[in-house]
Amino acid sequence: MNSEFLKRIGADIAKLDEATELKLPKYGSWPATVHQFDPKSINVLKTALAARRPVLLRGEPGTGKSQLAHAAAVALNRLFVYEVVNAHTEGQDLLWKFDAVSRLAEAQTIKDGEDKKLLLDTKRFISPGVLWWALDWDEAYKVYDKSEYQLSLPDKPPGWQQADGSVILIDEIDKANAELPNSLLEILGNNAIEIPWLKTTIGGNVRVPPLVIITTNEERELPAAFVRRCLVLNMDLPKDEQELIDLLIKRGQLHFGNQCTPKVYRNAAKQLVQDRAVAKEKGVMPPGQAEYLDLLRALSVLGRTEDEQEEMLGQINEFALRKYPVMHDR
Repeated sequence: MNSEFLKRIGADIAKLDEATELKLPKYGSWPATVHQFDPKSINVLKTALAARRPVLLRGEPGTGKSQLAHAAAVALNRLFVYEVVNAHTEGQDLLWKFDAVSRLAEAQTIKDGEDKKLLLDTKRFISPGVLWWALDWDEAYKVYDKSEYQLSLPDKPPGWQQADGSVILIDEIDKANAELPNSLLEILGNNAIEIPWLKTTIGGNVRVPPLVIITTNEERELPAAFVRRCLVLNMDLPKDEQELIDLLIKRGQLHFGNQCTPKVYRNAAKQLVQDRAVAKEKGVMPPGQAEYLDLLRALSVLGRTEDEQEEMLGQINEFALRKYPVMHDR
């Protein structure tokens, strides 16, 4: 382990030690918000940096798993790239995406005398994936700039250089088939990507490996071998009702300040706890932190006074919290 790597990781760990409340700027479709770090999340990030292992975040939807990755990138002033996984995502999609349909259409319209080799050049139909951007932003941009298949272009932090490192978020990996997690570890283990049609390998000289954060909503069991290679942080909400109420109030005040009163924060939290219990009895996904914040966001707009917000809470809470079927007596 070279001294340059240790120096850089030491500086990153110091940044995390100073992280508490952090304002997160708008990023792509992600709105600007505020993130509150807790000791466990800080410690798992520091461990991941030191051990050079991915972090697997477990927990029900709406507990802030994805936001933690964005917050880590902002705190460390690293490039942030992310991929939301679906049932069709394959390992290669994290490296690059190829527009085979457009290339086929181009092949069918080539006229006599046109340069077929140039028009069907693979590089015209390629868009770099998150791993490519993270490992070699400059090379990825060269391909992106010349391609007609341009998907996302990551925003670089002010003054960012490749040597500053990156944070990669692989979101909702449980939606993919079992091959994706295993192929991901193989790719990340090398910190390098071979690009056959460019006849080159990128990322092999990365001095600071990317910080990789992977989330799961537990919809599908992940391969045991994959989980063993990750550091795991469980981000489930507290089971104790009072602890949960206190946590929700704290998070609500962080986001909305004095837009709601303490009484409104508490009553909204109590209502959520009640509806969580009902949802669990029915065997459906219970409402969580995200629904609580949605409810407060609505109340801060719909009611100007405490009384107005209290009245509206009774009228609208079912829309934000009761997302399970309600059976009516006949």
